[in-house]
Amino acid sequence: MLENERQDPFEDRLGAALRDAGDGFEADRAALVTAGRVRGRRALLRRRTAVVGGVAGVALAGVGGALVLPTDDPAGPDRSSAASVGTPNGKATAAATAFSGDDLLRELKGLLPRGTYGEESARGSDHQLGPAAQLVYDDGAGAAAVAMGFARVEPGSARVRELTTCPDHNVTPYDDCSSDRLPDGSLLKLYQGYEYPDLRVDTKLWTADLVTAEGQHVSVSEWNSPAEKGAPVSRDEPPLSTERLRELVTAGVWREVVDAIPKSPKPPRSAAPRTERPEVSGKSVGDTLAALLPGTLDVVARGGQESEYAYVVVDDGRGRSLVQINVQYGMADVAGQLYADGETLPDGTRVATRQDPGEKAGSGVVMWTVDTLRPGPTGFRVVISAFNTGDQNKDATRDAPALSMEQMRGIALSEKWDALR
Repeated sequence: MLENERQDPFEDRLGAALRDAGDGFEADRAALVTAGRVRGRRALLRRRTAVVGGVAGVALAGVGGALVLPTDDPAGPDRSSAASVGTPNGKATAAATAFSGDDLLRELKGLLPRGTYGEESARGSDHQLGPAAQLVYDDGAGAAAVAMGFARVEPGSARVRELTTCPDHNVTPYDDCSSDRLPDGSLLKLYQGYEYPDLRVDTKLWTADLVTAEGQHVSVSEWNSPAEKGAPVSRDEPPLSTERLRELVTAGVWREVVDAIPKSPKPPRSAAPRTERPEVSGKSVGDTLAALLPGTLDVVARGGQESEYAYVVVDDGRGRSLVQINVQYGMADVAGQLYADGETLPDGTRVATRQDPGEKAGSGVVMWTVDTLRPGPTGFRVVISAFNTGDQNKDATRDAPALSMEQMRGIALSEKWDALR
């Protein structure tokens, strides 16, 4: 939520929050290289964590370790409501009640156990970034940041699945996660993990995400620190238990808050045909990767995302090795940056290779990468990486990845990927 600090390569909840506020969604992802990330579109090797699902669904700015909002709701503490709005049948209906930032803070405090508060900040339901509330709460055992966010999502969409599906434990370390359907049809995910998936800091992050059958999204996040980042751990665990989180996120008033968010008018349909190619399905990526692996490797685990990304964990008898791959369009405009130090094949394909230390918490982990870009305006990119461990967050289990650089090059340049273009 610290609007200007989410540069962690593992997740970018700020992007997810802004997309929620705009009633749109683009899957969470982080760049393998800085150029791809700065480019502001689909970036390479999404670091898969957090999927932690909107985390508070808000974009808050931090100053000096205190979590604050850039602006407060100008409407003041009193709720207001329009007298009526016209409907297609000519009848008038009452508009949804508006909530000010003070309203949200008052409701939040009323639902928290007895304690003291500080560093309060909030946005009302009519704010252009969407409603949100955040404060530092102390139940006597230590100060802790607590944040809430609200948005609409399309029922049954991929965004709903991402918000309410527990992350893949093979690539994201966490202590506990559950996802259930409530009697009213709402989906609820309760997650207990860490602010930094590489565990370089002991800050814990616990979240609750509720998505109703009507598409109302309510999220709660809490930390065992008075700030998301930049503040020392103040207690062993965040203050609200799983049951308390459940009670807070399912409180009926929050659905009213989502209903009060002004609906954005749909843009007119353009007569011009779409020029961007559709995303490649994650299943197709995973199936193609598995088919291209050497027969000497046993696939012991596999997974991925709905689009563009997949991974397998293989074992050649000398230990497990994680192999991940990303397949995406639209990267031609950064070819000069991403492949400046690489080679260009006779057919125009660009190739770059890297052998780097691992980027997560595992000790002794190495990451070998072959990055390819097919010629042509679609900018079709295939990037494969292999590790000398089956889990990047755990220590190396072998000297080198199970795939050699030459084998990875062959996989990335295989004509089988052309079927996905």
